[in-house]
Amino acid sequence: MKYFLYCRKSSEAEDRQMLSIGSQRAELERAFGMQPEIEIIETIQEAFSAKAPGRPLFCAMIERIELGEAEGIIAWAPDRLARNSIDGGRIIYFLDQGVLRDLKFASYTFENNSQGKFMLQIMFGQSKYYSDALSDNVKRGNRAKLANGWRPNRAPFGYFNERATKTIVRDPLNFPLVRRMFELILSGVYSTRQVLAVAQNEWGLRTPKRKRSGGRPPCAATVHRILTNPFYAGTIVWDGLAYPGKHEPVVSLIEFEEVQRRLRRPGQSRKQRHAFAYTGMIRCGSCGAMVTAERKVNSYGRAYLYYHCTKRLIDTECRERSVEVNRLEEQIVAFLRSIVVPAFVEQWVLDLFSVDEAMGKEDEEARKLSLEAAIAATNAELGELTKLRLRTLITDDEFVSDRRRIEQERQLLTDQLAAVSRARDRFEPFQVLVSFSRQAVDWFQHGDDTVRKLILETVGSNFRLREKILLIDAAKPFLLSSIFDACCVPSAEVDDVRTLLETPELNRSEIASALQATFDEPGLDRILANIGFLQQRCSDQGTDLSRRKAA
Repeated sequence: MKYFLYCRKSSEAEDRQMLSIGSQRAELERAFGMQPEIEIIETIQEAFSAKAPGRPLFCAMIERIELGEAEGIIAWAPDRLARNSIDGGRIIYFLDQGVLRDLKFASYTFENNSQGKFMLQIMFGQSKYYSDALSDNVKRGNRAKLANGWRPNRAPFGYFNERATKTIVRDPLNFPLVRRMFELILSGVYSTRQVLAVAQNEWGLRTPKRKRSGGRPPCAATVHRILTNPFYAGTIVWDGLAYPGKHEPVVSLIEFEEVQRRLRRPGQSRKQRHAFAYTGMIRCGSCGAMVTAERKVNSYGRAYLYYHCTKRLIDTECRERSVEVNRLEEQIVAFLRSIVVPAFVEQWVLDLFSVDEAMGKEDEEARKLSLEAAIAATNAELGELTKLRLRTLITDDEFVSDRRRIEQERQLLTDQLAAVSRARDRFEPFQVLVSFSRQAVDWFQHGDDTVRKLILETVGSNFRLREKILLIDAAKPFLLSSIFDACCVPSAEVDDVRTLLETPELNRSEIASALQATFDEPGLDRILANIGFLQQRCSDQGTDLSRRKAA
């Protein structure tokens, strides 16, 4: 009698199956290969789960049996043939019809009669029960793990699974690089493709080495998947539901949502043939259209670069003229010089921070209590929502939608509480801003187009070009000089030490409040991240910069 020898395991990972395909084949050939009444016409090996119907090689084997190529099957055990009711029923039906005359197993004896088919059906049912019970146990374990704040399965890039504690911890090598990816997008200067180029060429980033994959440079899809995964913001999304994670987040939820907004970029223009430093960020001050750049060459062969309004708005006649890039950059340099923090202002602010340090502790404690109360309220709201679902007073869709909203609100409050608990030292960011304000002009004049654009994105916003004049709204942290211009007037100089006199309109407490609002600005983290990136990039180019200065 002709037989197919069928070997199967559930996955391609051999270490996840007790008996590999090679071991099954060797044992079956040893047990049945030398028997003269058995003719093995072909050995079929398949790495595919039998939990659901649709195994390609198994279905092809059954069709060939139906065509009469063989009359029997040899397998290690009945569960190798079927773990679902459709495949099991199909085999029983073929035995009833005489299409399939015999089955042989290494660990089970089958006889093609009513009792044998009855026992085989019980074995198939037991295999299905084992799969179903295993699935239920895995799902229950996943739910318990999610409730404890940990993601089931393999940790995403930038983290790794800690087997001893069964938790997810940061990867000391790749976690900072993932953070820098988000920072580059938050800077507003880099696209996903540009982040990919930096990761591949400058960082030498490689995906984690797995048994059969990994160890290669990431692709654009990998970078996009990282930047859109809420896991990096501390939220675990599983089966359409959001759970707060206990792992260390790469970015805050506010930063993550800002990255998603920048990645979508509605109305983003197509890729340009020529890259210009300031296109895509300046608007016409008259009509509101975007400002573009154009390179022209005169009759002597000299090239000029101009910025001008695209004049693409319908029913709007714009009369704004173009401005040469050198004049535009002179205005940017003048703006950068205007935000430099004088030494006497720096010293005054540092003294103010020292005095207000003790006073701020009471306010910090009050904010903590308020945020903790708000988090408790969201937890109570989540509990009430669950009760409503258990009483079938709301639908599944309403439950999922409301739960996602409450989880996001709780995550935002948790991030704010963590920020307050860290009690960020205001001295360090202030000194970073002061140092940057004094270096920005030098970095701008000697940096490449990417550095110049990032500096401009860092210090300002709402860029408008009107009558060849670039208007810039300074970012809040760079309004320190204007705060003191409005709040204080310099007095006489004594021994080269400059003192400050408060004006009648604004007193010391109002200056402190203005500074506090500046350092509580949500965009400050992005600005500090941009400065850190600029510091590193300009430091890497320091040797070339020194050579250019010397020349």
